[in-house]
Amino acid sequence: MGKTSKDKRDIYYRKAKEEGWRARSAFKLLQIDTECRIFDGVSKAVDLCAAPGSWSQVLARKLNENYKKALEKGDASPPKIVAVDLQAMAPLEGVIQLQGDITNTNTAEQIIAHFDNTQADLVVCDGAPDVTGLHDMDIFIQSQLLLAALNITTHILRPGGTFVAKIFRAKDVSLLYAQLRIFFPYVYCTKPSSSRNSSIEAFVVCKDYSPPEGYKPHMLNPLLTHEPCNFDELTGINRVVVPFVVCGDLSQPDSDTCYPLDYEGKEYEYHEPVQTPISPPYATALSLLANKDTDFRKADVSVVIENEGPSSISEFKKRALATADRRSHTETSTATKTALDENKDDEVVDVLQNLYISEKSEHVDNN
Repeated sequence: MGKTSKDKRDIYYRKAKEEGWRARSAFKLLQIDTECRIFDGVSKAVDLCAAPGSWSQVLARKLNENYKKALEKGDASPPKIVAVDLQAMAPLEGVIQLQGDITNTNTAEQIIAHFDNTQADLVVCDGAPDVTGLHDMDIFIQSQLLLAALNITTHILRPGGTFVAKIFRAKDVSLLYAQLRIFFPYVYCTKPSSSRNSSIEAFVVCKDYSPPEGYKPHMLNPLLTHEPCNFDELTGINRVVVPFVVCGDLSQPDSDTCYPLDYEGKEYEYHEPVQTPISPPYATALSLLANKDTDFRKADVSVVIENEGPSSISEFKKRALATADRRSHTETSTATKTALDENKDDEVVDVLQNLYISEKSEHVDNN
């Protein structure tokens, strides 16, 4: 499969490289802003789960635009952006980077310290767990990640601020909406056109942060209850209906459509990804593949075999060789049986020929 195959299948992946974005997710935040105006009046922003940094790029561009407009009107303070992630992220101009855990109080304190002990106007979070393939598990982990992001947001967001985060739309999403409505009077569920229709992801836009009276944020808040709840029985003010907003007009590309490489009449030119992963989990595998002299029997690498527990490469090769031997034995047995069947057929033909010849000889002798 060539380098251009993904460019053909995903127009936003292609456009991200052409326009200098680190990931296609940058278009999601841009389209959310087009519809919901989340950057209006924002000068301090926080990007949670920021790696590889495409949303931080959008924040830097938009906040700098706000700063230039504010300078034209009068006095303005330079924008401040803090990006937080557990993984290392390549540097970005105008973005302060913190490698830390969003469930740790120290991380919240460091963010506020970078804002000179003031709070942020906007907090965004595009974090998602590594997909396991078990949908219920993925949805649950994503809900916990969203609540962790909401929890640290209550420490660092000023009253009246805005919170934007990824959410998985599932059967219990109403519980998350209700919890968000505790802190934000305006909650919207948005779906950017750059987000694939086949994906259950959406983004909640929560405006006008207004914590409950007497609320004191700390990292031990049990925000998500595990008790079953029948939402069909909720009526009136107890039933929360969150508006669903589609972001991006019909003139924009469809994320599920394959477009030709000369889309919009522009001559196609392949672009490498703007920022490759710094320490991807598959780096060890790539290094082993690059080194042709690697003896995989001695490689200290664990692999996971489907429906089996983790094992070493040597154990995997032993099982593979055993399977190959069984197949070879089966094929040999089949070939032997076929050869025997063919020999039997030849013997039958020989017998028939001998019978024919003997009958012919007897007929000649009788004459």
